[in-house]
Amino acid sequence: MIHQKRILFYILLSVLIIISQESCKHDPNYGDQEASDIQYFINTHPQLIFELKPSGLYYNEVSKGHGLPAQTHDTAYVFFSLKFLDGTVLQSNLNTKDTLIFSVNEGIFIKGFDEGITFMSEGGESLLIVPSSLGYGSAGRSDYIPGYTPLLFDIVLARIKRGPGPDKK
Repeated sequence: MIHQKRILFYILLSVLIIISQESCKHDPNYGDQEASDIQYFINTHPQLIFELKPSGLYYNEVSKGHGLPAQTHDTAYVFFSLKFLDGTVLQSNLNTKDTLIFSVNEGIFIKGFDEGITFMSEGGESLLIVPSSLGYGSAGRSDYIPGYTPLLFDIVLARIKRGPGPDKK
């Protein structure tokens, strides 16, 4: 009797493992849907000319900055808004006096945001379409950014200070 229960237990455990593995597999169509969503956004906003960077980042320079160019390890002071492609705002400090202050390209933020800043100069504004591969990936972020979700950033680079910020000295 104990032997039969043990066999039944292992059969049930095996079924649960197979089911959980199947549910964790990457859906190849999901990447296609993300690419389709990005292309739809670009097609419906023909006034915005995005440059596709080798990493997969879509970069649009709204206005060219004329100050210092952002370089890795510099301290950046930025205003930004983070949105879904449908325009839903997730975060923003635009229209405030509170800049986001961070060290450039040091992995503090998602890869697409970090990379986008490196193409900018002080005083410039850019739009970024960040695919999930440079954002929150297949897992997403908590409850509000699902996996495989491209993001739209509007960034104003207010100031660059050469070298790392005060917390890095």
